[in-house]
Amino acid sequence: MTKENIIQREFILKRISPFIDKDVIKVISGQRRVGKSYVLKQIQKKISKKSIIIDKELYDFDFIRTYHDLIKYVEEQNTDSERTALFIDEIQDIEQFEKALRHFQNKGRFDIYCTGSNANLLSGELATYLSGRYVQFRVHSLSFNEFKKFHMNDNFDEYLTYGGMPYLKHLSLTQEVAFEYLESIYQSIILKDVVERYSLRNVKFLENLVIYLCTNIGSITSASNISKFLKSQKININITTVISYLKALQNCFFIYEVPRYDIQGKRVFEINHKYYIEDLGIRNAIVGYNQARDYGKLLENIVYTELLRKNYKVFVGVIGDKEIDFVAEKNNEKIYVQVALNVDSESTLQREFGNLQLIQDNYPKYVVTRHADSKNTIEGIQHLSIEEFLGKI
Repeated sequence: MTKENIIQREFILKRISPFIDKDVIKVISGQRRVGKSYVLKQIQKKISKKSIIIDKELYDFDFIRTYHDLIKYVEEQNTDSERTALFIDEIQDIEQFEKALRHFQNKGRFDIYCTGSNANLLSGELATYLSGRYVQFRVHSLSFNEFKKFHMNDNFDEYLTYGGMPYLKHLSLTQEVAFEYLESIYQSIILKDVVERYSLRNVKFLENLVIYLCTNIGSITSASNISKFLKSQKININITTVISYLKALQNCFFIYEVPRYDIQGKRVFEINHKYYIEDLGIRNAIVGYNQARDYGKLLENIVYTELLRKNYKVFVGVIGDKEIDFVAEKNNEKIYVQVALNVDSESTLQREFGNLQLIQDNYPKYVVTRHADSKNTIEGIQHLSIEEFLGKI
C-alpha cells in the first residue's frame, strides 16, 4: 500500500488527533497486522514538522536493541533544538524502552508516538514509571464500515467469513487465497508474540488451546474446564499451565476474556468467563467456517468487538439463572445486548426479549439478529439487524 492510496482509518484518527503535538506519549496497541503502522503513517501525513521514524520490524533498525541504543540513535538524528515528531513502531522489542521514552519527554522537544503488539506494553511498573505521561489507543481489525470502504463491498457475509485484516484489500476474497494469508498471520502471532516472547515450550498444546477457544466462541469457559477436557483427550495439562497460556494469548490481543457480571448484585464473578477472537477471518482460517454451525456465535463475536472498538467496557450479564450476552458501560451509561441468529420461533423470542425484560432500569436494551424485518419492539426493547446495530452504537 503506497502513501498515495492509504485509506484513512478515520475512527481511530479522530481519537488520536486531539493529542497530536501535545506533551504526552501516544501509545497505539493492537494485534499484529491490524494496521497500527499505517495509523502511524496517517499521523505522519498530518504533521509538517521534522520526523524521526524507527520501524523495529525492519532489519535496518535491528541494531536498536536497548534503550541506550534508542537514545543514541535519536540524539544523533536530532542535533538541534527543533521540535521533532518521533515514531517508533513495535517498541516492545527494545529492552527497557520506557526509560528512553521518559528521557525524550523530559527533553521537551519530541512529539512521541509508538506502537506495540502486547497488552502489557505499559502496565504495572511501566505505567507507574510513565504515570501521567502517556495516553493509549487500541487499534482493532477493520469494522464492517471500514471493510466496506476498503473493499468497496457491503457484503456482510464476506466480512463474517474473511474478517477485517486490512491487507486483504490487496487479495482475492476467496478461501483459498485469503485463508492462506490469514493462516500466515496466525503463525506469526503464535511464534513471535506468544512462543518466543513468553518462552512457551508446549507449542502443540498451545495450538490445541487455540482450536478449542475458536470452536467455543461465546461459551462459558474456565481453565479448570479446559484442563478437564484435555484430560478426556488423554492430554494431561495442569490448570496453572492453562492459565499462563490463556494469558499469553490475551496479551497479544489474539483473544479477549470477558468476565461475568451479576446485574442485581453488581459484582464481577472471578471464574467461568467467555472468550472472543480479535479477527474472525483468522479464526475461520484456523478451524474452518461452517455457516450452519457457526453463524450465530460469529454474530456475537462481531457485536463484542464492535463494543470494544467503541471504547465500551464489556461484561457478560447474569440475572438470576438467566444470561444477558453483553452489558456494555461507557461514560457512566450502559447498554444491554442480546444476540441471536433470528427470533423466528416463539421460544427464542421469549428467551431473548424475556431476559432483557428482567432488568429493572431504563438503559437502552437491544436484541440483535442477522435480519430484523419484523421490527419487533417489546417494552421498549429494540430489535435491530446486525448491520443496523453496528451503524447505531
